Amino acid sequence: MTALQVLEYAAGSLILLGVFFDVFNAVIVPRPTERGPRLSPYIVRHSWRLWRSIGLNMRSSRRREAWFGVFAPFALLELLIYWGLALVVSFGLQFHALQSQVQPVTASLGSALYFAGVCLLGVGLGDAAAAGGMARFTVLAAAAAGLGLFALVISLIFSLYGSFQRREVLVVSLDARAGAPPSGIALLERHARLGLLHDLERVFLEGQVWAAEVLDTHLAYPILAYFRSSHVEISWLGALGALLDAATLVVTTVDKIADGQARLMHEIGMHLTDDLSDYFGLPHEDSILVEHQEFEQARQRLAAAGFELREGSDAWAAFSTLRRQYAAPLNAMARYWAIAPAQWIGDRSSVSSRAHV
Repeated sequence: MTALQVLEYAAGSLILLGVFFDVFNAVIVPRPTERGPRLSPYIVRHSWRLWRSIGLNMRSSRRREAWFGVFAPFALLELLIYWGLALVVSFGLQFHALQSQVQPVTASLGSALYFAGVCLLGVGLGDAAAAGGMARFTVLAAAAAGLGLFALVISLIFSLYGSFQRREVLVVSLDARAGAPPSGIALLERHARLGLLHDLERVFLEGQVWAAEVLDTHLAYPILAYFRSSHVEISWLGALGALLDAATLVVTTVDKIADGQARLMHEIGMHLTDDLSDYFGLPHEDSILVEHQEFEQARQRLAAAGFELREGSDAWAAFSTLRRQYAAPLNAMARYWAIAPAQWIGDRSSVSSRAHV
């Protein structure tokens, strides 16, 4: 091999190592990896920026949600294509460097890339064959890499859709409990009017388990955050916001109700919003994002539903303190993923009246 061929083989090997590192961290490692030569997170995020800008210009909310709903499956396909092409290029460079050991000789880079693709896909057309030891080893490595990539991607898809379905169970069930888009106030109102206040602790307990699983799965596989719910007016972020607002109101505003599970819901929900917004590098301001007048309107609704309330100024001070801990990162994520507007989250000017029934 000439010096140029050695460099070419080394360049192919570096690309191969980069792909393996990317796939290993994206599929196998069950935690976020922020460092290293990984292109897949940048591909997904930059693709989403373009996708989001197109969707936000659509006037119909149903068309917009349908457009956003296609992105996550498209991003998975995009990653598969990127990883596959990167492997073709890496092994193509290696076969081009080893052209004298391949019969017929892969004199052009195009024929070397073709031979690499044949090896990766396991087609075995027989129009070229490895004649030297190094080339034979590279053929075996390419066949193993192609088989391993497709096996890992298939397992990733099953894992992602399993996590997505588990996430959506609580999201959809909150439609009956908290409206669509979901609202923390509506959640409390409906439980009071249906005589189900004793069930609030179970709701908050299920919310804790759900939030913990979302935190674990969405940090391990961040592409899950881009998967949309099947209905236009609901989302996993809206469900999280409704649970957090309801828990915060129980802790700070409602009197004579056990608030232990609500406090735990606030803690795990705050952990979820902080970790996810930090991972995606979303900027957010230090604010509760609720006006005092809006809080008083919420108090009036809760009083009308039969709740006993704490003194107004004390409740407002406590509410402001607790909501400030999660409001800004939650709202930043809502804007980033362009979820359907919900009470106290995002653009509230077009909130559906269903949340206030």
